[in-house]
Amino acid sequence: MTHEAAGVPTTRNDEDRQDNDRPDAPRPAPEAEEAPGAQDAPGTPDASGGADAAAGEADGPEDARPRPEARLARAVQVAEQALIEFEIAVETFRVEVENFSRLHHQKLGPMYTRLDELDALIAEARAARTGDPEDERKAREARAVVMPMPGVEELFHDWIDTDGLSPEAAAMLTEQAVRPPKRVRPSEEARKLYRELARKAHPDLAQDEPERQRRDEFIARVNAAYGRGDVDLLKELVAEWAAGPVQPLTPLSESEELYARLEWLSRRKELLTVLAKELEDGAIGSMLRMAPDDPDQLLEDIAEQLLGEVSRREAELAEMVQ
Repeated sequence: MTHEAAGVPTTRNDEDRQDNDRPDAPRPAPEAEEAPGAQDAPGTPDASGGADAAAGEADGPEDARPRPEARLARAVQVAEQALIEFEIAVETFRVEVENFSRLHHQKLGPMYTRLDELDALIAEARAARTGDPEDERKAREARAVVMPMPGVEELFHDWIDTDGLSPEAAAMLTEQAVRPPKRVRPSEEARKLYRELARKAHPDLAQDEPERQRRDEFIARVNAAYGRGDVDLLKELVAEWAAGPVQPLTPLSESEELYARLEWLSRRKELLTVLAKELEDGAIGSMLRMAPDDPDQLLEDIAEQLLGEVSRREAELAEMVQ
């Protein structure tokens, strides 16, 4: 069937369309299917081969190596984990020392107190028998161990001075008004520095509100230093104002931040090392290291020894006072 009857000349395209309209007509393949590789010139790699080659170039040996920052970040992560484990170990030992110290005091403290008391009684009995000044001195020292006298400065904080009661203490005890603090008359140099700072840093010279707040805070410090007549501090404030406001810190690069973190971790580890050594070298820590697996038995052994010492001293005292 053609379109010639309608006066339309038959073309190849028309025939193709007519053929394709038949249900059993084969469908033409897409261009890529009609000529697979037909557009590829001889010797030219295809699209997939070119992509594979480009991927191979991108994944070369140089790009496969991790960035220096990645290696540094890994080092920081390892150091952080090691520090955490170290802190846990140090804190665990500190708690053990604290608990053992408490048990030591509860269990053995009364025995130590009894031994000190017996030493004082023995020394006093010896001094009473001999009358020797040296024995009397030793007796006083032994008694002072049992009943230590607090220092005067511990009893009267700021209430006494070289002349006795301080004026403030005397005024309070006699219900008189406390004397006002002595007035300070700033020196000529202090006045000169103050005028210089006031002229330069006065808040009224500010151009905006943040600058006014900065000047207000600075002038408050200047007034306080001038009120005390502190020339050295006023000189420091002059230098500070001349240096200008503190500039915001320049943001650190990734590498700089990682290096700073590593330095902090190192300093923290050094501090923990010192703390751990102090705990180990202390009296309680040394005792714990003697019996780390059974500290309770160590307390029992020490208590038995102390009981023996108490018995010997009691026997000695009994012989001296008969």
